[in-house]
Amino acid sequence: MEYAIGIDIGGTNTKLGAIDRNGNVLRKAEFKTTDYKDFSSYVTGLIVAIKSLMNEGKCVGIGIGAPNGNFYSGNIEFAPNLPFGENAPIVDTLKSALGIERVFLTNDANAAALGEKLYGGGKNLDHFIVITLGTGLGSGIIVDGKLLYGADGNAGELGHVCAVENGRQCACGCRGCLETYASATGIKRTFFELLAKYNGKSKIANMPWNQVDAKVIEDAAREGDLVAQETYEITGEILGRCLADFVAFSRPEAIFFFGGPVKSGDLILKPIRSAMERNLMPVFKGKVKLTASELPESDAAILGASALVW
Repeated sequence: MEYAIGIDIGGTNTKLGAIDRNGNVLRKAEFKTTDYKDFSSYVTGLIVAIKSLMNEGKCVGIGIGAPNGNFYSGNIEFAPNLPFGENAPIVDTLKSALGIERVFLTNDANAAALGEKLYGGGKNLDHFIVITLGTGLGSGIIVDGKLLYGADGNAGELGHVCAVENGRQCACGCRGCLETYASATGIKRTFFELLAKYNGKSKIANMPWNQVDAKVIEDAAREGDLVAQETYEITGEILGRCLADFVAFSRPEAIFFFGGPVKSGDLILKPIRSAMERNLMPVFKGKVKLTASELPESDAAILGASALVW
């Protein structure tokens, strides 16, 4: 049986799987990215994990999704949450070590978009955007059935459009980036700003900072906590307004959302839809579907990475 290996490199964990053309996960492996202090030692551990998946069938290639992964260069460039330095040549390193010619790299959100196209809700669509909500906000843009890469492989960084002029400081060096508001981290920051505004009038006001996350805030909102509810309203308003700009740019048929905050369902999707529709040009109103990703959450990242090969 032919299979591709999909690899998802995260700041905490690395996940990989052997996946056939139909999206069936045949074998999986996982290890801690944080166990390695530099690129050289990390890639040695990665090769061991890859080989553990190659015990039967024919491997036709390897796809890698990683923060700041550049499709054109094959390098992971300036990834702030990985101990790889400025430039990690992962594609050439794996080709040489494993003798496999078909090795591809892209950033993790682009991999999610390819996975949605091959295995998920984008199968019959040629124009859509995938928004990944996690620690930051990632995006993959499909136009005319192809992933948008731009001149140097770095196009489509929608998380770093300016959502709020002179707003929150972003790790990229700019201020007011969308991901500082519309992400799990952004939701938490908004909640604590509102908590100060309302003099701590929240049922989770006394919970330690490091125990509060988007899921805790979601649960509080569902129980009627007004500060938590307003947090999601503000998050949805900012993201929806920016999505209206994205629609004007590429006119997607659908926008798919993936990541932990999306599990809150209409708590976040309803204000997103409302804000987007209010800010759309009339020619676009009512034409763009907003929905959660159709990829299975547990395997979505490795499915997306494997889609690079197929």
